[in-house]
Amino acid sequence: MSKIWVKKPMSAYEADIKKSQLKRVLGKWSLTAIGIGAIIGGGIFVLTGTGAYYNAGPALALSFVIAGIACVFAALCYAEFASILPVEGSAYAYAYGTVGEIFAWVIGWGLILEYAMGSMTVAVSWSGYFGKLLKMFGLHLPMWLTTDPGTAHKAFGEATKQIADGNLSPDKLKAFQATIDMYNNAPEIFNMKLFLNFPALLIVLFVISILIRGTKGAAKANNFIVILKVSAIIFVIVAGAFIIINSGHGLQNWTPFIPEATTITENGVSHSAYGIGGVVAGASAIFFAYVGFDAVSTQAGEAINPKKDVPFAIIASLIICTLLYILVSLVLTGMMHYTDFNPLGKYPDAIKAPVAYAFDIAGYAWAGYIITIAATVGLISVLMVMIMGQSRIFLGMSKDGLIPATFAKVNPTTGVPTKNLIILGGVISVIASLTPINDLAHMTSFGTLFAFTMVCVAVWVLRVKEPALQRNFKVPALPVIACLGIAINVYLIFNLSIEAQKYSFAWLLIGVVIYFLYSKRHSKLQNGEYGETFKAEQEPLEKPNLD
Repeated sequence: MSKIWVKKPMSAYEADIKKSQLKRVLGKWSLTAIGIGAIIGGGIFVLTGTGAYYNAGPALALSFVIAGIACVFAALCYAEFASILPVEGSAYAYAYGTVGEIFAWVIGWGLILEYAMGSMTVAVSWSGYFGKLLKMFGLHLPMWLTTDPGTAHKAFGEATKQIADGNLSPDKLKAFQATIDMYNNAPEIFNMKLFLNFPALLIVLFVISILIRGTKGAAKANNFIVILKVSAIIFVIVAGAFIIINSGHGLQNWTPFIPEATTITENGVSHSAYGIGGVVAGASAIFFAYVGFDAVSTQAGEAINPKKDVPFAIIASLIICTLLYILVSLVLTGMMHYTDFNPLGKYPDAIKAPVAYAFDIAGYAWAGYIITIAATVGLISVLMVMIMGQSRIFLGMSKDGLIPATFAKVNPTTGVPTKNLIILGGVISVIASLTPINDLAHMTSFGTLFAFTMVCVAVWVLRVKEPALQRNFKVPALPVIACLGIAINVYLIFNLSIEAQKYSFAWLLIGVVIYFLYSKRHSKLQNGEYGETFKAEQEPLEKPNLD
């Protein structure tokens, strides 16, 4: 039984380093763009309104500062590991060399929740934004082409029930009847209604077609998308500031900056809001807007100078995104009073698309087109980085023998694991198009927080056991930073919904069973072999930055 805790020795990493078929084409700014691409999605245009109304008011900016600091603890630990091991396995690979195989396997299995499940969720979200964008130009896709079977049946059942119960306003009656009509008009196959989220399927296949051509091309596409969505965010900040300055009410909407603590009651449910407690609660609510910076560590095997550039990119992407989040939240609460986002108030739809709505009220409805286009295009880079990250984690696990060897085969021409990507693309696209994946999206948060916690533990263990290892970056006051990172992430795990915790722990249990049935038996380390997880050049990685 003790063999399940076998650790991959540091000497094994060095022995494997020169065998990499991955191409080192990513400089520090391409890696930073990967981090920004993973962090900033459509959420920045939605979470700001929710956090301002339900939690912190104008002080949401402080909530973003607190959440950013909380992420820094884990980011610093990732950065130290990346400076030691230029590997593509991220938290999985780090744990393999510090704590043991079973621990590494559980983390790798948990990372599927973050990357693969996250990819499915992003694909479904992109489909929603794409549909909204088409509607802005007068185009409408039928319900059966944009909705998964489970969601369609649920919507039909709810509409039928509501109409049967009666007492509906004309508008609601019309909306529910339209849902029933769209359901009934769906084509049938073998006497079964056909429903498919086709845009979600299509966008995954499109992203896969980019990724299999090579990391350099994918990085260029990601860089372009990141520039586009950051430009849109800067537009929001600059244009919003201009509107605030010329509004005539100055900083009135920011007064008081931290509203007095109160209780908000909605549909019979009450919760505390505002005050210092509201600012802290807001940080917890918007914490997941930062998820994604760890994706940089999955690309270390393709970095030109990973020991320096990966730590730089992790910290830089986090700082840049935090600054953008703070400025957007300040502009939003300056343009609209935070109470105007009340879904039961004067502007009931404002909370669904707060930034676009704020510009609409200010008389700049055309800005909504820019914001929607930016969110739609921006999610493509999130999906790209998620799938790329999952493929590299599978690559590392496969080279260690823990999953089938197919996932470890790298195309010598393109330098990417083509079969790995195609298998992932097929699974992700089918599940995203046929499953109400949003119901399981909160499991993504568990996978992320679990990985963050384990990295904070593992970097501390390695510092104690291998103090002489060369570290190009060292976490200052590591015991304090690691403890804070562990405490915050564990706290957030236990603040997830009970369903999320149950599903996630069940997922980890399934992973443990698979480990004993397959992975342990095929482990190269268990069988006296060294895997090839950890990749780098043997010569010093001090090459010119090609960005």
